[in-house]
Order: sequence, then C-alpha cells, then structure tokens
Amino acid sequence: MAEPLVERVRHRLAGAVPGVPSQAEVAALVRQESGGLLGDGDVLSAVRAAVDEFAGAGVLEPLLRRPGTTDVLVVGPAAVWVDRGAGLERADVEFPDDDAVRRLAVRLAASAGRRLDDAAPWVDVGLPDGTRLHAVLPPVSGSGTCLSLRVLRRARLGLAELAAAGALPGRSAELLTALVRRRAAFLVTGGTGTGKTTLLSALLGLADPGERLLLCEDAAELDPAHPHVVRLLTRPPNVEGVGAVGLRDLVRQALRMRPDRLVVGEVRGAEVVDLLAALNTGHDGGCGTLHVNRAADVPARLEALGTAAGLGRAAVHSQAAAALSVVVHLRRGPAGRRVVELGVVRRTGDLVEVAAGWRADGGPVPAAGELADLLGAA
Repeated sequence: MAEPLVERVRHRLAGAVPGVPSQAEVAALVRQESGGLLGDGDVLSAVRAAVDEFAGAGVLEPLLRRPGTTDVLVVGPAAVWVDRGAGLERADVEFPDDDAVRRLAVRLAASAGRRLDDAAPWVDVGLPDGTRLHAVLPPVSGSGTCLSLRVLRRARLGLAELAAAGALPGRSAELLTALVRRRAAFLVTGGTGTGKTTLLSALLGLADPGERLLLCEDAAELDPAHPHVVRLLTRPPNVEGVGAVGLRDLVRQALRMRPDRLVVGEVRGAEVVDLLAALNTGHDGGCGTLHVNRAADVPARLEALGTAAGLGRAAVHSQAAAALSVVVHLRRGPAGRRVVELGVVRRTGDLVEVAAGWRADGGPVPAAGELADLLGAA
C-alpha cells in the first residue's frame, strides 16, 4: 500500500476510532481512502499495513513475526538490526525520520500504560503481546531514538529435543536428569541469549508430577511440561509511578503458597536474599537463572547482589554455601547454545567457590568426585 494511503488511514483511525481498531474498521477506511480501486488481495495487504502502523510495531512488525526472531534493535531511523538466533544482522527496514521512531516508541509505551517523553526519556516494560520494550529518547540517547524489542516466547523444548539439537554434549543430559531427580538446588547461568530459560524449563519438566512448582518471573517465559505450575509475574508501576510488584515481592508471596520447588526466572536484584533464605528453610530443589560470564564468577555475582540488598559479605557466602549445590553453565558459540560446565558450590574457608565437576571440553574437573557423590552418578 502506498505510503500516503497508510498515512491517511492512520490519521482517520486516530481521529475517529477510539481504542485499538478492528480489522473490519480498518478495511472499511482503506476502501474509502482508496476510492474502491483496490482488489481483495490489495485490501488485505493494506489492512495489515494500517493495523501494524496504528496498533502494532509499524515497519518492525514483519520482523517480529518472523519465526526465530529473538531481538529487533533500532538505532535511529536508518539502522535496524535483527537477531534470529545466529547473531545480529542488518535488516532492510528504515524509518522516514527520527520523529517516526519516536512516535512508535511513545505509542508502544502507552499501550503498556507507561509514559515516554522528555520528562521520562526511557522506559522498560512488557507489551500486551509479551514482547519486552526498552526505549531511550534523545538527548539521553546521542544516536537518535533507540528501541530494543525482545520477543519472549515460552520455552517448551524437552531435554530430548535439546539433546538432539546439540545443546547437551557428552554426559550432560544424564547428569542434569540426576540433578533434578535428587532435588538439588541449582542455578542455570550464562550470558544473554545462551538458552538459560529454555534449559531451565526443560529441567522443570522432569520434576515429579506430584510436586507443586512456584514460578516467579518478569515475563511468562518458563513453560515446563508439568501438571502443577503456579505462575507469579511482576508488574511495573502505573503512570503515577505506584503499584509496582517486584521479584522480591513475588518470592515472599510464593513462600506462603506451599511450594515444593521455588523457581526465580532470573535472579538479578534484592530477591537473591529471599531466594537464598528460602532454600535454607526446607525448600529443596529450588532453582533460577543468573547472568554471569563464567561459572566461577557466580559467588562474586551473588555477593554483589546480596550486599546491595543489605546482606553482609560473610552472610551471602554462608547462605549460598548452605542453599546452592550446583551451577549449570551455558555458552553460545559457532556450534550454537550448549551446556559447557557443571560446577559444584563448595566452601573455601569463610567463602564459597564454584569448582568444575564436569566440562564439555574435557578440561580439569577438580570437583568430579563431589559432583558424582551429590548426584549419585558413577
């Protein structure tokens, strides 16, 4: 559909149709503005373009709809990037100018009940369709209006499917199965996009069907194949800046809901204090994900999060030593996303460390015996 027609329909929708328009309303306006000269196929194409422009992500909508898309990134009007699981690539999409990017960012933020303007020049919020939006406006952004859209798809791959895809090399599938069956507390770690959530979801599907799983997440990504799942989701503040519900709130509520396993989708703040405390009060088999570059960096990361939340360094290490047993570390490389290490959490004096108990590359495994004892593996 020609750009002037899109613009005319967009203006009429904005002025005449309250709320999100239906496709029938859009189709009627398209036919009126085109003078009835478009065929059915052209009308359908025009309707999709107009709905995307008014209620979707505009020119970015086709990128978001493509199978495999995980991220769409915009750096000003002329630089749009997309990640389909193999790294960033330049998309053949542009905006007319930075004002168009800003209008899209403001509209998407408003659809989630958040403001984005000169007084509040950035926003981080989940959109109604589950996509995660982060936007920054100039002059805070020196590169024009910047958008980051993360497509959150519920992870429903099983362990067998991950193994078939090469994500579980060597004995890792056997060890991970034993980890869940033994109800050891663990963290799945790695960088962004390494498949932490996908693996955690698959592992939770191995839990005993009689167990009650309490999931605390920012967005509904975990989707374990399990009959008894209770999901708690965070909530951002409203336009007045009140009403926020954070992960720490969810963890505290979950503890009052008789969990057999307490799961935190991503440990990244003060909720680490409540999670460690919970795992030290009889809640075996708890787990979560954590962003770190190496398994050995987990104690330092926990220490940083715990001390920022008011817990002393010695207390963080003591709680971690008593609460956590194993770290499952993933990495993304040319061969794809895969488990590269299983580390054992153990004390060294007053502190804790993560020592390798199994490695995909066959490197040194000083804690191999401890891991075998923990999981009952030979």
